[in-house]
Amino acid sequence: MKMKTELQKQLFALQDPGYREFHARLIPGIPKEDIIGIRTPVLRKFAGEFARDHSQEAEAFLKELPHRYYEENNLHMLLVTKIKDYPECLRKVKEFLPYINNWATCDLPAPKCFEKHLEELLPVIREWVTSTDTYTIRYGIGILMRLYLDDAYRPEYADLVARVRSEEYYVNMMIAWYFATALAKQWDTVIPYLEERKLDRWVHQKTIQKAVESFRITPEQKVYLKSLRYPRK
Repeated sequence: MKMKTELQKQLFALQDPGYREFHARLIPGIPKEDIIGIRTPVLRKFAGEFARDHSQEAEAFLKELPHRYYEENNLHMLLVTKIKDYPECLRKVKEFLPYINNWATCDLPAPKCFEKHLEELLPVIREWVTSTDTYTIRYGIGILMRLYLDDAYRPEYADLVARVRSEEYYVNMMIAWYFATALAKQWDTVIPYLEERKLDRWVHQKTIQKAVESFRITPEQKVYLKSLRYPRK
């Protein structure tokens, strides 16, 4: 068996075996032997210290793809999100996307520097959303959901997401999550997607389910959303 690197030894020192058992059930696509079992706040704190105190080692780590462990992938993404230089950060995101193999790594927070380059980032997001790779598509939709549903929102972004058609569960779940969140923030322009049946049936139903579960949707809106469900077969 390949010897653990110094960084891997440090990560295993943060292991929580009970959390490993629990979290492994949430990411069934990842072999259990590839999961160390580190709680996210602990890994986030480690990432901050690693980036600050061991910048050269962190830079070298970002070049070592692919990684063995799930937490190494999460650490990689957490380190990338801290890069302040937009071109460099975007380059690192693009470089890493093909190696993402689970929803949890994919859904880690967006880089802070993206917030200052929303217009510049849009053509790249369109490429991601129209990709054929499950987690690249999910990442692109996730960025639209996190950064483009408030002041930066335009109806065309919802159109872009609505046009995505996939057989992949993790893509369709993200589409539903996007529209459920969009209903809470941009109700008037988003509700027609459900009224006019513009989404895939499964996504339509899941969007309503997630919106009805949201505290950001009013009781009156929830009643109306329930009326838009497809009838049971």
